[in-house]
Amino acid sequence: MDDKKTKELMAKCETMKDDPALMKECKMMLDTMAEKKVELEDNPNQDYTNMAENISADDVPKVLEMALKIAKSGKIKDPEIKIAAERLIRTLEPL
Repeated sequence: MDDKKTKELMAKCETMKDDPALMKECKMMLDTMAEKKVELEDNPNQDYTNMAENISADDVPKVLEMALKIAKSGKIKDPEIKIAAERLIRTLEPL
């Protein structure tokens, strides 16, 4: 995924951040991350369960950033995490 595509996704995310479908995908990804005890290098010890329960529209861009990192990370191998991240990204891609 190139920077242009990332910027486009982030911009679309900003305009759609209170969309219920997008919020649901974010919550599902966070729940999966909590269940699998995933840690991202730049955000160790993050409580994803708490984040998922209290997700707000302002958190959506942060969750998208995490999804983009997970999607291109070679370190995270869990297929459920990868699928959750890719579903979130696809929610923002044009149909």
